[in-house]
Amino acid sequence: VQLVESGGGLVQPGGSLRLSCAASGFTFSDCAMSWYRQAPDKERELVAFIDRAGGITHYADSVKGRFTISRDNAKNTVYLQMNSLKPEDTAVYYCKAVRTGWNYWGQGTQVTVSS
Repeated sequence: VQLVESGGGLVQPGGSLRLSCAASGFTFSDCAMSWYRQAPDKERELVAFIDRAGGITHYADSVKGRFTISRDNAKNTVYLQMNSLKPEDTAVYYCKAVRTGWNYWGQGTQVTVSS
């Protein structure tokens, strides 16, 4: 089982990044997917959620209107489009797969928003 995040990096305030999380080793379409983030000295927090079919999404208030979660079940990949980035978005971003009785985390990708 693997979840591999990519697309992180250094970006200026107001910029954009697109994170990807590629899944393998399990039936991706059976799982709801989420993006979490953890900033230094802070607890890990939910950023965005998408259901198995991609028809239901949920966002943290802090990212509503700026971030968009999506998925491509044919490519076993979930995405997080992040626009209008702010310094407070700086964190390690993790994807998580969930189905009844099971969950799995990726290793994370660093996002740094700084001028």
